[in-house]
Amino acid sequence: MVSRRTFLAGSGAVAAGGFGWFQAGSAAATGQVGSGLVSAASNTGGRRLLPAFARPHHLHYGDVSKLSGGDQTLLTTLQGVVNRTRPELYFLYSPGGTDGVDARWLRNTGVPTTRYADPLDLVAKYKRHVRGAVLHDPEVPDSLNVATTLAGLENAVVADAAQAKAHGLRVVKDLRGMFDDDRVKTYRWQLTNLFPRCSHQLLAGLPPTMVVQAENVTWREIARETRQIRDESNRGTFTLDVSPALGQGTVFVRFQDSFGDDGWGPSVLSVTAKANGVTIATFAPGTPEEAPYLFDGLNSSIGAAGNRFADGGGYFIYQFTPPAGTTNLTVTVEMWNQYLVTATDTAPTRVEPFPYFRDYVVATRSLVSWLPPNGPTGDLLREHFSKVGPTTPYAGWFANDVAGEWSGVDLAAQGGSEVLPADFYMNGTVHSGVAAPISDKVRKFTPITPRKKIYVTLTFGEGDNVQYCQRHMRDLWDDPRRGDAPANWTVSPLLADIGPGILSHYQRTATKNDLLVCGPSGAGYTYPGAWPADQMEAYLKLSGTYVRRTGMDLVYAYNHREGDAWVPFSEAIGRAYAEHTQIRGIIQSWEKGDLLVRRGGLPVIGNFSPPGKAAEYKAALDEHTKAWTGDAPLFIAGAINAWNWTPTDVAELAELLTAPYELVLGNVFFDALNKVL
Repeated sequence: MVSRRTFLAGSGAVAAGGFGWFQAGSAAATGQVGSGLVSAASNTGGRRLLPAFARPHHLHYGDVSKLSGGDQTLLTTLQGVVNRTRPELYFLYSPGGTDGVDARWLRNTGVPTTRYADPLDLVAKYKRHVRGAVLHDPEVPDSLNVATTLAGLENAVVADAAQAKAHGLRVVKDLRGMFDDDRVKTYRWQLTNLFPRCSHQLLAGLPPTMVVQAENVTWREIARETRQIRDESNRGTFTLDVSPALGQGTVFVRFQDSFGDDGWGPSVLSVTAKANGVTIATFAPGTPEEAPYLFDGLNSSIGAAGNRFADGGGYFIYQFTPPAGTTNLTVTVEMWNQYLVTATDTAPTRVEPFPYFRDYVVATRSLVSWLPPNGPTGDLLREHFSKVGPTTPYAGWFANDVAGEWSGVDLAAQGGSEVLPADFYMNGTVHSGVAAPISDKVRKFTPITPRKKIYVTLTFGEGDNVQYCQRHMRDLWDDPRRGDAPANWTVSPLLADIGPGILSHYQRTATKNDLLVCGPSGAGYTYPGAWPADQMEAYLKLSGTYVRRTGMDLVYAYNHREGDAWVPFSEAIGRAYAEHTQIRGIIQSWEKGDLLVRRGGLPVIGNFSPPGKAAEYKAALDEHTKAWTGDAPLFIAGAINAWNWTPTDVAELAELLTAPYELVLGNVFFDALNKVL
């Protein structure tokens, strides 16, 4: 997962009649008596993993998209306290007003609403619901997470001192001066002093701050690779003249992908800056020497060679402050791949509190931290997992994006926890309570007799990510060309708990060419091979419960890695999937497309994930299948990058897949594969 970002059809739609629909998300559906939040059932034996919320009767809402992160945090934590009893507050975070994704989901709830032109007026309206404010320390970013944990325990909001004064909020706890910049000490204190009071239903991981784009910034292009280079063939040392950006004292140099749709962005191994010929900075990425110059590295990662890279929509920014009177400023970099380098003299971003998903954390009285999964912080994170029972979810995300994903998900699996990517999941306390019909019936299809063709099934990834299901997938789903060609859509079956209205919408509005499949690797994102042997079965039993609840019979799955290579599923994992779920097959993340085995009687096929859009993808398929003799069917599980592709792109690829290719949905694909494997 690279960084973290949608109508009832005719006869081909999945319709309610005869499909075993049940209401989910409301008190009636969960056995809840009265209003308010109730605990989740047993992690292995109950009907739900995540807590239930009452059904909203009326929602007061406002557009917060232009508010600061601090004001959004104040409102989001207020939302958590209020909505714990019954959801009443909803906010529009996405731009676009009534066309934004949050507004579309709000309409889909069917709940009566009242709009507030100034959403901060809701603080006064609901002030009586909270005991006051927990003040975080702006000088210690991680104190925001401690304040959020405390807010849930104390029925308070999170604020800074100025906000508390402006809104007349009593100070419940003042964290200023309590912590320093030692992250381990801060979260150790929290684990010791607050965790015993927390709910233990889930662990949360949220960044305390976010980078916000500044307005009216003009970037000057300095260098660009105009070829789609996906190896190191253009690797070299380049001296870049950034003198045109001199003006305000500090110069900001941004590195990004010159082809943002194929995931091969700039890679930088060394940097030297000179002002009028005198060296003012020299460093390698990922070292302490880099830190003073790395203005924004959140959208980038460190590679195996010690290089800093950013793919797709990612970027990283260095800052250099030359002496007064400097007339010539150069930056010399060893660099390769598809780079676009630009510069400006205006600070392009600012750092603000990270507000998202805090309503859910506060409402559930959960512990929230931000511990990178490597080094001393990783040791402390491992201790967090040891304090909760098997299959307790870790909701949120990990530091360092891609690198943090691999090591973080692996560490969680070793600790017996699956991951629920949810750091940008918004209004979770409302979406969890919306009542909606969810079908538990497996989609019917017409089987085919395998012939001497190349059968291709295409699958949109990222569905384990509930924020993707809520946000970007909704935009993709609303593409007018969706349904023109067969496509599988990974979604999280845990939406049955945390977003039943969202899952119901996708089930009810799917066309005959849309198939929902379980995202990696079941009930939450994980690597089954990394689980303790005595706990892995518990995860797959849990997954079986959720795929049966949501009518899915295919799983797109990941496993752990050894070095840079994925590890294929073992026979034991295949048997556990076969025994505890109703699935007919597994697509395993593989990228090269050269894995096809049976495990526990189930077909497991590795995906094929070439770069580029339709024409390049088709050319890669041709190259991949050039050795096919035509004597027997060939099966290709094609991966679709959900951040760069749309249903329109899939339709364009489908038009190119003429004989001997045949494009089919995943259910047809695996039924045919089972007949010949």
